[in-house]
Amino acid sequence: MEITSAEAEMLAFDFLMRDLAVPQEDREWFTPLSSRMIGESWYVVEIGVEGVPDKWVLQVYDTGECDPSYTFNTPMRATDGIFDLEELPEGVANVIAAERSA
Repeated sequence: MEITSAEAEMLAFDFLMRDLAVPQEDREWFTPLSSRMIGESWYVVEIGVEGVPDKWVLQVYDTGECDPSYTFNTPMRATDGIFDLEELPEGVANVIAAERSA
């Protein structure tokens, strides 16, 4: 089975929202930033929140499965605090703050 870039983004988004337990009302803050096919069998999909530099990088295989070992990337250090998250809904800010401190 071959999937499209848009399908890979949707699969990665749904997987990440479930894995992070993001409430339905906060999901609109997250968006796929990019997706690119690697070889012939999988995509790399980046998902982020507008206005913050953080992003999650997921692999989506051509079978439609997402690799559960995704990566969280941020230029922020846990010691930098969460001052840049004050404008976000509490649930979204909590998800990002937890990832930064992990």
